[in-house]
Amino acid sequence: MLEDDPKAFDRFLPSIKHFRWIVEEVIFGTDTRWGKGFDVVLLWAIIISLLAIMFESVPRWSEQYGDILFVIEWVFTIFFTLEYLLRLWVSEKPKDYALSFFGVVDLLAVIPTYLSLFVAGSHFLLVIRAIRLLRVFRILKLVRYLSGAKLLVTSLNASKEKIFVFLSAVLTLVTI
Repeated sequence: MLEDDPKAFDRFLPSIKHFRWIVEEVIFGTDTRWGKGFDVVLLWAIIISLLAIMFESVPRWSEQYGDILFVIEWVFTIFFTLEYLLRLWVSEKPKDYALSFFGVVDLLAVIPTYLSLFVAGSHFLLVIRAIRLLRVFRILKLVRYLSGAKLLVTSLNASKEKIFVFLSAVLTLVTI
């Protein structure tokens, strides 16, 4: 055991670091074969999860297949929770990932199922999982277009006073 041999931990530590590196390459490596495969599996999981949520909202389907849909929902929730925890584990700065856009979306995707155990009626929040489909931008290398979106947001933010005055004037004219 590790506690019997003080040097055994030193030999064990590189294998943990290597495993962590492999997990990081699979989860965050969109250029690697395994990373692309993981992203495709993740997208399919998101789509199937959303389909299950939609089917559950149809009363006839919910009555007939409610138990199966419930199990499917929990399987995907556990899968997404494990994925989120692994992303936190392999991140150099877990707090930065947790507070990033995708980190918040990943967290919001799993919270509703757990929240439904304690709060009745919170089940409708599961549609937040649809936001996870934005990962397709990262997978298809469309992230480069997000810089254009950032420029647009920056421009709109810089002009917000002028936009507010314009919209106020239009609203006034429409009201008159």
